[in-house]
Amino acid sequence: MEILDLIVSTILPIIDIILVAVMLYWVYKLIRGTSAIIIFRGFVIIYIIWWITDIANMNILSNILGGFISVGVFALIVVFQQEIRKLLLTVGSTNLANPKNFRRYWNILTNNEYHSKSEAKIVVNACAELSAQNVGALIVFERNTSLDIFKESGDKVNMDISTPIIESIFFKGGPLHDGAIVIDGNRIVATRVALPISEQSDIPVRYGLRHRAAVGVSEKTDASVLVVSEETGKISYIKNGEFISFSSNDHLIEIIEEDLS
Repeated sequence: MEILDLIVSTILPIIDIILVAVMLYWVYKLIRGTSAIIIFRGFVIIYIIWWITDIANMNILSNILGGFISVGVFALIVVFQQEIRKLLLTVGSTNLANPKNFRRYWNILTNNEYHSKSEAKIVVNACAELSAQNVGALIVFERNTSLDIFKESGDKVNMDISTPIIESIFFKGGPLHDGAIVIDGNRIVATRVALPISEQSDIPVRYGLRHRAAVGVSEKTDASVLVVSEETGKISYIKNGEFISFSSNDHLIEIIEEDLS
């Protein structure tokens, strides 16, 4: 019994520290690149000063800062209401009971591929064709986090993945070319999807709304996104709110296959 108590008293604090670290990293990732990060840093600095004054028994300053922090918690809820909404949206969109996720877990156990390797090649080849014609495109790969809340803004479809179909969707003047398409498994499941625009301030000005939308959805979910610039024809791959570099289309295919496996 004493050994068990010793293990619990040793392991639980470690788990506690890890969970707090993960939570702080998640919060930082959520507000990174927005004006809220400055407010967050300021609050952290004030909290550290209060903690030091409390340890040093500087009662007057400690009481003042303590009162500010107690009121500041409610102020933070107001200031960070947009970020809190995004956080709840992300958590709520991750549905462990989703039948699609059970199918994904079963495929992992049985070594079957939920996303075929040829799928990434088909999509990248389609992007290369669109790039050569300076036709813009926005293609979202749905992974573990459900994108249903975003797909509701577009048209639900059930199409095979092929280069001609993708080219026809994004053809200028076509009825489906506006917005993004969503790929789930081996099917195109939605077109004309409106995606959330990222508020990151460090995205280069040469990137337009199409790239900001790609960054936005990859910040809020685990989806990865392919973007073809209408102005330059350049292909970009975005994951976790960041632009992923690649040396060639073959290299890009390998990266996507690994991400979707």
